[in-house]
Amino acid sequence: MTGFVPLLWFAAVVAVIPLALWLLRRSGVAGAARAAAGAPRTVAVLALSPSQRLVTVEVGQGEERLWLVLGVTAHSVRTLHTMGAQSALAPAGLPDAAGAPAATFAQLLGRLRRQSGGDAR
Repeated sequence: MTGFVPLLWFAAVVAVIPLALWLLRRSGVAGAARAAAGAPRTVAVLALSPSQRLVTVEVGQGEERLWLVLGVTAHSVRTLHTMGAQSALAPAGLPDAAGAPAATFAQLLGRLRRQSGGDAR
């Protein structure tokens, strides 16, 4: 019976490790440490199809922060646009901090296509 108790304690410790890792992940402590180190942060994701997404990622720290708009497919990742980091995403149609209405996604995409010389249907 005395050889059974250490085995029981060992099993309990092994069972607690995944629980502790899950709690750490849910608490956000691990994410805060990663963000403090300047790791990229996902700002927004828009699913275009089951295998295509538009992803906005923030990279850098402080004044050197940038937002990258990425086109992500099953086979590649392409940088579609680079811009300075914004303080917050304003919902389409609502005024931003300066009082001007925020552009919709369709308007922004049309402007980007015109700037790059693409077909702006």
